[in-house]
Amino acid sequence: MNTMRLSVVDAMDGPHGGRILRLRQLTGDPLSTRKLRNARLRARSPQGHERTCTVDHFALFGGRVSDQRLARTGRIDVAVLEDPTTDGVPQIGLRWQIEFI
Repeated sequence: MNTMRLSVVDAMDGPHGGRILRLRQLTGDPLSTRKLRNARLRARSPQGHERTCTVDHFALFGGRVSDQRLARTGRIDVAVLEDPTTDGVPQIGLRWQIEFI
């Protein structure tokens, strides 16, 4: 599997549930919308907490999402559905590291 790693540069509750994550690519092959669509992700906090989530859709704050734009900026906004957890792990937030499962 690709060693693509992303960082959360902004996070907020989505207006219709889930979380909106603004992601910046740190390492790996260039991002593509095809790879991100419905992707399963693992998120790790700077303190070592871990959560998994699924990309639900692309958030369109900055305009239309395209592979060219992703290659140019290395950033994308996604809406994710976090898997439920019962062990007190906080919601995905700033500086969490994201990788594909």
